[in-house]
Amino acid sequence: QARDIGISFIVLAGGEPMIREDVIIKASNYPEILFPIFTNGTLLDEDYFKLLDNNRNLVPILSIEGGEDVTDSRRGKGVYSQLIESMNLMNKKNIIFGASLTFTKENLATLLSRDYIDELHDLGCKVVFFIEYVPMNGQRMDLAPGDSERDLLFKEIDRLRNEYEDMLFMSFPGDEKTSEGCLAAGRGFFHINSHGGAEPCPASPYSDINVGETSILEALDCNLFRSLRDGGILMDEHEGGCVLFEHKEDVERILKG
Repeated sequence: QARDIGISFIVLAGGEPMIREDVIIKASNYPEILFPIFTNGTLLDEDYFKLLDNNRNLVPILSIEGGEDVTDSRRGKGVYSQLIESMNLMNKKNIIFGASLTFTKENLATLLSRDYIDELHDLGCKVVFFIEYVPMNGQRMDLAPGDSERDLLFKEIDRLRNEYEDMLFMSFPGDEKTSEGCLAAGRGFFHINSHGGAEPCPASPYSDINVGETSILEALDCNLFRSLRDGGILMDEHEGGCVLFEHKEDVERILKG
């Protein structure tokens, strides 16, 4: 369905998507669709390297939070060294890969530093995603970026794009500023959960339709998505990680009808 209606970019995320090797192999059968695979990198092995080498539409995006201490504190002891080893191996094999950097109030300056970006560049990283930390359970609000951090990223990402012409830099949801509003709910993308439920985005885990029981086009025209697109919420200003996270009560009200 995705190929037939013109979808050309499908993100595979989790949990850990590389647990499902069958899904990764299935994705390799659609070379016209680009599949960024957001992974902690711990399952990368020679079989996966061979699969990635032979199917360049599969692009691993490795989650790394900065240096060894901060990465291991969030991802587990020893994960950082595994990530660096995998990056070095993929670089030697000329496999295109990227990095996903979850930024908070505490680590943003480090992630934006020339030393850190130079390190990623030297490791062969071609794509860098800056993902804003969203305190989904309401805890650790002290880590949630504020306006000063967003302004810093907005300014510095332009510098990075000018200085590193062989790398692609993206921020989420920061880049939505240039799209005149939130791109969720089918305005630019939507999220499919592990049960097939079509959700506006990962930070807004609500659904009123399942793609296992209907077509993607029908899912895009479901009441929840259509109400969010037509109701102006997606164009609203927000203080947190995404506009729908800030308006979760409104989303729940729409869902209840």
